[in-house]
Amino acid sequence: MSVTRLKRKHRKNIARANNKQHIIKELLRTPVLKNVDIEELKSRFATTGGVAGAVAAVKKTATAAAEKVKEVVADAVETVKEAVTPATDETAANAEAFDDAEAVTKPVNEDGQEGEHPKPEIAL
Repeated sequence: MSVTRLKRKHRKNIARANNKQHIIKELLRTPVLKNVDIEELKSRFATTGGVAGAVAAVKKTATAAAEKVKEVVADAVETVKEAVTPATDETAANAEAFDDAEAVTKPVNEDGQEGEHPKPEIAL
């Protein structure tokens, strides 16, 4: 009799073994907590007074974060205003200069039509 190998089953078995080894290695990689002072941890949470204290602490942190965001936004707005103000002045000056140049360079015929090749008026 000839020997046949089930290649797909063999690959599946090897993959299962590798997965199990990988899971074991990942579990061993997590550090073990040692020398933890439980009383010290409890004192951190007990100082604010339970759930109400936790809510107060979160509220205080959120308020501080909101104030910081307001300061950053105010600084950003001031920076943008400072950057835009000279650009606005330059834009207005450029627009006036463009209008002056356009008024000088556009030819106007005796009929008051603008352009180099004015359209003739059609008499009906």
